[in-house]
Amino acid sequence: MTATPELSYVRILPEIILSICGIVVMFVEPLLPQRGSHKSLGVFSFVGTLAALIASLYQTNYPGWGWFNMIRVDEFSVFFHVLICAISAVVILASFEYLETQEIRGGEYYALILFGTVGMVLMSSAVELVLIFIALEISSIATYVLAGYRRRAATSAESSIKYFLLGSFATAFFLYGVALMFGATGSTSIYTISSALQSGQVTLGASSVPVSYSLAYVAVALMFVGLGFKVASAPFHIWTPDVYEGAPAPVVALMSTGPKAAAFAVMLRILFGAGIDTSKAWFWLVWISAALSMTLGNLGALLQSNVKRMLAYSSIAHAGYLLVAFAAVIAPNARDTGISAAIFYAAAYAAMNVGAFAVVSHFARHGERYVNFEDYAGLGKRSPILAATLSIFLLSLLGLPATGGFFAKFYVFNAAIKSDLIWLTVIGLINSAIASYYYLRLIVVMYMYEPQPGEEKLQLRAAPGLTAALVITAIITIWLGVRPAGVLDYATRGASRLLPSFQQSSNLSR
Repeated sequence: MTATPELSYVRILPEIILSICGIVVMFVEPLLPQRGSHKSLGVFSFVGTLAALIASLYQTNYPGWGWFNMIRVDEFSVFFHVLICAISAVVILASFEYLETQEIRGGEYYALILFGTVGMVLMSSAVELVLIFIALEISSIATYVLAGYRRRAATSAESSIKYFLLGSFATAFFLYGVALMFGATGSTSIYTISSALQSGQVTLGASSVPVSYSLAYVAVALMFVGLGFKVASAPFHIWTPDVYEGAPAPVVALMSTGPKAAAFAVMLRILFGAGIDTSKAWFWLVWISAALSMTLGNLGALLQSNVKRMLAYSSIAHAGYLLVAFAAVIAPNARDTGISAAIFYAAAYAAMNVGAFAVVSHFARHGERYVNFEDYAGLGKRSPILAATLSIFLLSLLGLPATGGFFAKFYVFNAAIKSDLIWLTVIGLINSAIASYYYLRLIVVMYMYEPQPGEEKLQLRAAPGLTAALVITAIITIWLGVRPAGVLDYATRGASRLLPSFQQSSNLSR
């Protein structure tokens, strides 16, 4: 069943809008004065991401398949489209002041964010492994360049090179997994793969051969390695602290949330949409990675004196918490609970982490000089509003009640307990207690330490763009902690659409 050409274009409308905006920015940027402000390009890019977000919501009126069944629009894809577009919009707002402070030319910067967003949103709606790989590369190449955008800083160049080299290895693992999956099932379409795995037969012309389940399991393991790199889960996390430290702070806000959300969406599509979870062969991969990510991430964060590196290790730990929800779906009675918990966690983590890095990007000043814990001494006196805002994000990352982080962890651990993952839940709770030390440590420094000599009069007034970004992320963080039901209900509907029936899948065989 193939969609009409008009509907096919509607089902990639956000990608079309973002691509056009990115191309326009690239064409207009050389025409502007070299030393002039490029904030107009940023405003245009921001409007483009908002238009893509609205187009994503518009897609809810036209759910279904597109482009030869390579695209699927449903509540699941729309949720991640809206989330990723919102992340990019807030990052662009936070970048206005940052680019001027760092004296960085902004045209290519905004275009790269838009093109990277194209890859991320396409990943969340693609149901064809080769298309997922292409979208992953679109996203990755943009973030490789953005990581090294502070060209005059050696640490930024090092960040970009490390990210590129290790990312290339991870991509090779993913692509080899796709090749093995094709060899095992005769297709790279996720729902055709589901049909083959459930029937046990691969149709080749007029004959059929048995599915190679062992090859399919190896394929899933290799694809998990590639996606594990993107989400910075252990033991594929080695790149994270160095890359986050050297990359521009707003870029870190993007790369620590947007690509992660897209990669987790792909994981959900592959592991559950393709019916791989029926074998339970991948379960211990996820269990071990979740436990290692939580433990190594939190222990590593304890030792950091650099705020960006601390948040980098924190992101590793949060990838582990999210993987707990993945492990939880092995029990039939907890499948929808686990998937919806993972979706909700992705949204809550995006809000609080983007907000935290937005504060860091503002406070770092020219050359990102102020990124250590001691630099934040006395911030509660120098800028009470900025300190209070950062405290909200840190407390949400910790999981304090009345914040989005609390309900995100609550839903994840609730799903794990329903699945009888008692030990994994215990490991997660212990790690949450460990995390309280380094989050509260920064809050203590802000409110109970005196500022460094000569920094008492440091101007900390936020620009309008950054102020808007902080207000948006703070409101969403608190809203998800006070009224989480609406987002959770939508996440639950998205989870129910993730795995269509066998009859639906078999109709899609090509």
